[in-house]
Amino acid sequence: MIAGNITTVVLKILKWLGITMASILFLMFIIPILFPGTISQQVKIFANKHLAGELDYKKTHLTFFRHFPSLTVSVDDFLLKGSKPFEQDTLLAAKEVAVGINLKNLIFDQEIKIDEIYVNDATANVFVNSKGQANYNVYVSKPSEKPKDTTEAGASIKLDLIKLKNWNIKYNDHTANVLVNAKGLNYTGKGGLSEDIFDLETDLDIDKVDFALNRIWYAQQKTLHADLITRINTNALTFVLRKNELRINELPLKFTGFVSILKDGYNLNINAASEKTTIKDMLSVLPPQYLSWVKDTKIEGNSDLFFSLKGRFSEPKNQKPDLKASLKVGNGFVSNSNAPVPMNNLNMDLNIDLPSLDTNKLLLDLRNLSFDLGKNNKFRAVVRTQGMDEMKINANIKGGIDLTTLDSALGLKDIELKGLMNTDIQSNGIFSLDKKLFPKTKGYLNLKNGWLKTKYYPNAIQNINILANIYNTDGTFKSLGVKLDPFKFDFEGNPVFVNADLQNFEDLLYKVRAKGVLNIGRIYQVFKKEGFDVSGLIMADLSLNGRQSYATTGQYSRLDNRGNLILKNIKATTEYLPKSFFIKEGNFEFENEKMWFRKFFATYGKSDFALNGYLLNTINYFIERKGTLHGRFHLKSNYILIDEFMALKEGDNKDKSLAVEYAKEENPKSSGVVIVPKNLDVSLEANAKKVEFKGLGLNNLVGLASVNKGEVYLKNTTFDIIGSRMGIDARYQNESPITANYDVALKVDNFDVQRAYKEIDMVREMATAAKDVKGIVSLDYKLKGDFDANMKPIYPSLEGGGNVNLRDVEVKNLKMLSAVGNDIGANAFNNPDMKGVDIKTNIKNNLIHVAPFTFKVSVLRPSISGTSSFNGLLDFRIRVGLPPGGWIGFPVVVTGTHEKPKIKIFSKTGQGILEALYNTKSNKVIREEKRDEKKSRAQQRKDKRAQKKKAENAEKQVIKDVKEK
Repeated sequence: MIAGNITTVVLKILKWLGITMASILFLMFIIPILFPGTISQQVKIFANKHLAGELDYKKTHLTFFRHFPSLTVSVDDFLLKGSKPFEQDTLLAAKEVAVGINLKNLIFDQEIKIDEIYVNDATANVFVNSKGQANYNVYVSKPSEKPKDTTEAGASIKLDLIKLKNWNIKYNDHTANVLVNAKGLNYTGKGGLSEDIFDLETDLDIDKVDFALNRIWYAQQKTLHADLITRINTNALTFVLRKNELRINELPLKFTGFVSILKDGYNLNINAASEKTTIKDMLSVLPPQYLSWVKDTKIEGNSDLFFSLKGRFSEPKNQKPDLKASLKVGNGFVSNSNAPVPMNNLNMDLNIDLPSLDTNKLLLDLRNLSFDLGKNNKFRAVVRTQGMDEMKINANIKGGIDLTTLDSALGLKDIELKGLMNTDIQSNGIFSLDKKLFPKTKGYLNLKNGWLKTKYYPNAIQNINILANIYNTDGTFKSLGVKLDPFKFDFEGNPVFVNADLQNFEDLLYKVRAKGVLNIGRIYQVFKKEGFDVSGLIMADLSLNGRQSYATTGQYSRLDNRGNLILKNIKATTEYLPKSFFIKEGNFEFENEKMWFRKFFATYGKSDFALNGYLLNTINYFIERKGTLHGRFHLKSNYILIDEFMALKEGDNKDKSLAVEYAKEENPKSSGVVIVPKNLDVSLEANAKKVEFKGLGLNNLVGLASVNKGEVYLKNTTFDIIGSRMGIDARYQNESPITANYDVALKVDNFDVQRAYKEIDMVREMATAAKDVKGIVSLDYKLKGDFDANMKPIYPSLEGGGNVNLRDVEVKNLKMLSAVGNDIGANAFNNPDMKGVDIKTNIKNNLIHVAPFTFKVSVLRPSISGTSSFNGLLDFRIRVGLPPGGWIGFPVVVTGTHEKPKIKIFSKTGQGILEALYNTKSNKVIREEKRDEKKSRAQQRKDKRAQKKKAENAEKQVIKDVKEK
């Protein structure tokens, strides 16, 4: 009986459990069917309302099973583009993005409450350009002053969970010069994320993370784990680090403090520490190429690391936080199985203080760096420096090391060292280039029978012997002396030696002897670096003897500089050019103050150069802090392609300046402009058979060119262009990798109008009426303006003017004149006689002002004056002079455009053109020209006179600038 009752109860329980489970499963299937339209529509409403970036995805799903037990709306192949001005760039791409829906609100309130977010297999590109514009500002919040719209259906967010799986993130901030690459990122964040104040629990793992500052990699391919609890106050935008445990590879770090986001920056108080760890854990954060060495080497000892960042960061107020760091290493022991003795008693105590992140206040305090390599191999260093431009130095470095013992003790695999190195340097005082101060110093470095071999090249650099002495007795440049006697080595059977005796750096007294043959292609392979390629041969036999002031005061006879330097097949790069120069042969002869280029043949891409001439005072250039190279050359070339020199073009040069790299990233489709070095003062007598620029060929170029302080000048230069000989004076200067300015004065006779219209872009864009003109003209014109990021003229920047002489032309079916002829019944306007007519024009703010000129149309004598724009707007006055002699006439006004002119006979009332506005600092067009509002005739005449006067003044200024330069 009792057993039967128990069975009945169990069966009932199982029955209800089955019904419950079936109901739950039924609901899990039916709810997505009942609500799909509501959910999909409201999520789209929310996205379109709150996202500024373009959103796209393929499929949508409403299911319990993707992220069980949550009901989620999922989208596949999610794509979100950035905010302005990055609308075409991908901010986030993910295989799946899902949002969890609060089931209670959905069923009972018909409301969509999003409380969970899942993003899987995603790639994020976060970018801040050099102007501070960020691509991630895609969320558009409602203005707080507006009342809530309670009548409109939509979704809301009250997050409790964020889960990111398998993310790859690239963070590139050009304003802070920070680059972070994170691969294999998995993140879980829990907490009431929609509350005003909440605790965010974070679990973060990254398989590989790279970090660079100023394009210097401080961490590469590091694993990272973080277990964090952060209190977030959304009202004050403050993040308080409550529990923050971080592990980079094997190195544990603990963080405390807070971060507050202000209107103009941040307020920071961050403290980090890695205490009572081992040296091996510390070394685990080294670059990946050294980790195998760490793994295979016995390393013992303790280490402590401390770091703090405290203060405000605000660009507008020029405020930056204080940084402090310290590293302590104690009782270190490093040994390899092949070492006769280990590195023992390794100790380090380093402290860094950087107030306001100002390098001129940087304090580096190396209180101790010491280690032993056996009885007679001990090294000790104590160094303290403060400041940068004016640096206080107190250093004591002493030690004798057998490099063979050091090499084997460390178990280095990629490099083999030999030789005995001794050093003893004591230095105390101030170092300042501006004030010519140098700390009191006495010391030497002596390396005997050195040997260096790497895995990259089979042969070693042998017999390396260096004896360098440095001394300073009174703390000034005047008593500073450096003696290098000898510095010599053998490589590939070729001995190289340098002897140098340098005294009195206020007025350098130098005596240098150098001789040897160096195969830099092969020696470079000893120190091989991925992505770079160096080759060639250097042969030197030089004797340099003199004093710096002998050259600067013209006492050249007291100099004794002589010898030869020969370069062959040398590949060279500069940070401003995309390609490498290839010096096929360079034969240089030193003769007192001059370095003669006796033979110099080089190529750059498709361009070739032969130079003959000299550089002046090259020794001063290397001595002076900001020296300038002076010289005079004859240059010959068969072909020069200007396009190859544009800074953002593709090329083999991997070592470009940060400015060029950032400009390329921010303007990927632009070529940039040509960057001119600022440390050159060189004149050239140029003779080039062909110079090409953007498809325009200049043949037989002859003239004077000079480069001075970042500007290029052309004087009395002539060349053949489309069958005519053109004379030109010009100046060019780049302002950045993507902006430049220029001014030019040009003269040309016998210019074929139709050929110019067909072959020269600028003619087509500036003189659209030229398509209806045939024949020969002469041109005398002066212009100045700016180039854009593709080195094309920015037309609203143009200023200047000049004269065009219609020497022998036919003007047929010019729409403006044909329209006038049709309205007054004179078909002869279709073929006017303009031979010999001079047309004087001035240009400013995208408007061309035409001075009055008269021509013949049968027995009529029309005169034209007025304004047109580069975009085709017209505002002309025509006086049609009647026979005899045109003394009596009637007025005609032409407005409209070149393609659709509007004619008003017996009228003097036109419609003005409001000039364009151009910002010369930002190289941006603020406003394009447009039709002016209708005004009285008197006001129109007044405005037009003012516009024309501005243009005439601009032309006069251009003429003055060209003459002065």
